[in-house]
Amino acid sequence: MQPRQAKILIVEDDEAIRNLYHMKLQREGFTTDVAEDGLAGLHKAKELKPDLILLDLMMPIMTGEEMLLRLRESAWGSDIRVIVLTNISKSEAPQSLRFLHVDRYIVKVHHTPAQVVETVKEVLC
Repeated sequence: MQPRQAKILIVEDDEAIRNLYHMKLQREGFTTDVAEDGLAGLHKAKELKPDLILLDLMMPIMTGEEMLLRLRESAWGSDIRVIVLTNISKSEAPQSLRFLHVDRYIVKVHHTPAQVVETVKEVLC
C-alpha cells in the first residue's frame, strides 16, 4: 500500500493538536479525518475503516484505551494499525495496551510533528 493513499483517523481531544496533525498529514497527501473523543473515534473508525488511527489516551467520554479495546473486539477493527500519540509516558501507560496490538507508542512532547509523520509513513509501508 502506498502511504499517500492511506486513510488516517486522528482521535484527539485537544483541538489544536487535532488540527495540527490533520493539516500536516493532508499536506503529505494522506486522506484524514478527525474525532474529538474515543466514542466519536470508534464510530468514525467503523464508518471509514481507516488504514491507521492516531490515538490519544486521555480523552473525555471514552478514553483511547477503551476505544482501542472495543476496536480490537470487532471483526472490522481487529487489524487497523494504531499509533498511540499521548503525553502519558510508556511506563505509566495502561498495561492492557500490551495486549491490544499497538504499532507504535509516541509521547507527544518527545517528538516533533515531522517525526510523527515519518513514523506514520514507516508504519504504513
